[in-house]
Amino acid sequence: MGTSPSWTGSRKDGIERQVFSGDTAAAERIYLLSQEVIDVLHNSTHLNRLTQALGNGAAKYGIPDELRAYLEDVADHLTRVLAEAGELREALSQILNVNSTLVAQRQNEDMKKISGWAAILFAPTLVGAIYGMNFDDMPELHWAFGYPMALGLMLGLGVVLYVVFRVKKWM
Repeated sequence: MGTSPSWTGSRKDGIERQVFSGDTAAAERIYLLSQEVIDVLHNSTHLNRLTQALGNGAAKYGIPDELRAYLEDVADHLTRVLAEAGELREALSQILNVNSTLVAQRQNEDMKKISGWAAILFAPTLVGAIYGMNFDDMPELHWAFGYPMALGLMLGLGVVLYVVFRVKKWM
């Protein structure tokens, strides 16, 4: 059949370690191994049906007892392979779900950081936009410290937002 259960089991363990280490290539490995497991399941199912048909015809056609025992042994091995491949397929499905959850969690963390930086950059933009409207009736425009106050407000808002986001563990 080409694929031994212990070999695929060790590959499954490697994929599990890869998923929990945060490796982004884990999903591709999961899909590739799942495809191999499906191939094993299909081939084993067909061989199992063939072995059962041969076993059923053994009495009808007078097949020797040694050959019957061999067919039963092969059928037992195929049954075990089918069970292990089914378990491995289920395990890979669960690993894929865990991987999807971890990827979504990492994306959520990235979105928090992006949103935090967008808010930090929006604060000075807002202050600059208000002071860029060329109003004559704003008293601080004619004040000697108006420009430094506007810059200080921009910087202060940015720092306050950065501290708030750090406290909330968004940064």
